[in-house]
Amino acid sequence: MKKLMTVVILIVAASVFSCQKMQKAEEKAMTKADLDANAKVKQSYALGLDVSTNFKSRGLDLDNKAFMEGFKAGLGEAAAALLTDEEKMAALTELQNEMMKKMQEEMTKKSTDNKVKGLKFLEENKSKPGVKVTASGLQYKVEKEGTGPNPKAEDVVEVHYKGTLLDGTEFDSSYKRNETAKFPLNRVIKGWTEGVQLMNKGAKYTFYIPSDLAYGDYGSQNIGPGETLIFEVELISFEKAPAQKK
Repeated sequence: MKKLMTVVILIVAASVFSCQKMQKAEEKAMTKADLDANAKVKQSYALGLDVSTNFKSRGLDLDNKAFMEGFKAGLGEAAAALLTDEEKMAALTELQNEMMKKMQEEMTKKSTDNKVKGLKFLEENKSKPGVKVTASGLQYKVEKEGTGPNPKAEDVVEVHYKGTLLDGTEFDSSYKRNETAKFPLNRVIKGWTEGVQLMNKGAKYTFYIPSDLAYGDYGSQNIGPGETLIFEVELISFEKAPAQKK
């Protein structure tokens, strides 16, 4: 991680320093025409723009003058480095720890906010017609009943589904892919494992899943931390899991 951070910082500095040298030589600000005239210049600019934007979005606060002085010292274009290797690594470790702390604080705040919204939604939703609540706090509504037995947690289920956030944002849908999903029921989030066992073949349910039965405080990909999720699930079929080889 520390090595990666160092490499990325050097890449940013290289692109910035390269642009600064060109600006000084030409005594004018870089223009779009300058970029279009030279592929290397355009690539360098694009890399600097992309990485610096990424750093800015992560809240990385750097002293630009000190940053460039350190970069030039590393290239041997300035006086000898003012930090020993040990001091340099200690400073980078401190920076990394500060970034991680800030990211954790932001994630905790976002998770708390999402949980508050989720609890409010679930409290109002549980009194709506047709909505049932299990002991774990999972809420569900039967849209269509099926027939036959219920699957077990160890079974492999085949389903069609659509997942949305509380604001209606759709984050996943097998319907849009026009392809059912098939997986062991005990290998997914707790809300699914519990809920789908209530269904039988041909049934369609809507599940309202609290964050602790979904992706918890960390979220997953485009699902934020502490999110309460809504799933429309149709159980197409299920079968016993293949026997494990000894």
